[in-house]
Amino acid sequence: MKKVAIVQSNYIPWKGYFDMIASVDEFILFDDMQYTRRDWRNRNQIKTPQGVQWLTVPVKVKGKYHQTIRETEIDGVDWIQAHWKALGQNYRRAPYYDEISTWLEPYYLGSGYTHLSVLNRALIEVVCGYLGITTRISNSWDYELQPGKTERLVGLCRQVGGTEYISGPAARDYIQPELFAECGIVLSWFDYSGYPEYPQLWGEFTHGVTVLDLLFNCGKDAPRFMKYVHS
Repeated sequence: MKKVAIVQSNYIPWKGYFDMIASVDEFILFDDMQYTRRDWRNRNQIKTPQGVQWLTVPVKVKGKYHQTIRETEIDGVDWIQAHWKALGQNYRRAPYYDEISTWLEPYYLGSGYTHLSVLNRALIEVVCGYLGITTRISNSWDYELQPGKTERLVGLCRQVGGTEYISGPAARDYIQPELFAECGIVLSWFDYSGYPEYPQLWGEFTHGVTVLDLLFNCGKDAPRFMKYVHS
């Protein structure tokens, strides 16, 4: 039995993203998909005393209407200091800020990333390392891609020997379940509901912020507030 998930990379994703990684045996970053603006690919949210704030990685989009996430270039370097400063200002009071920032800082201030996909993967992998997630992470371009949305997913599962495909709930709108069934692959839907609250700074609890919020506030206790990550 081998469980597989296939998802686009996001910038410092929320805790649910990492639970999905932890729930499978291979997690394929599907960055051959078209880059979508005002989405989670290049931005995420943190908590501040003034409410939720977006951290956005600027990317080059002018005239690039059909570029893939893989092809999307980061625009400039000014965002690096801005993001690092925002994290420091808003999480310095968190119990585990010093511990987390020690290993996170080089991925910001010491980085020279030119492409969004590479940046996203690096940050996803370092967070997985801290949480003890050992799932194999691969790229969609490591494999042959079939035409057709569901056909492409089925094809990737077959190439990696997957027997079960774990899908996010939003894909119900377009996935054709019968194509998985024809290939003997079980189709399961990931459930993002029912997360417990954790100690969080700045007012009313918010679930959908970056995983860094959970790490800064809870450190190695973070798995207690997740579903598939175990300490």
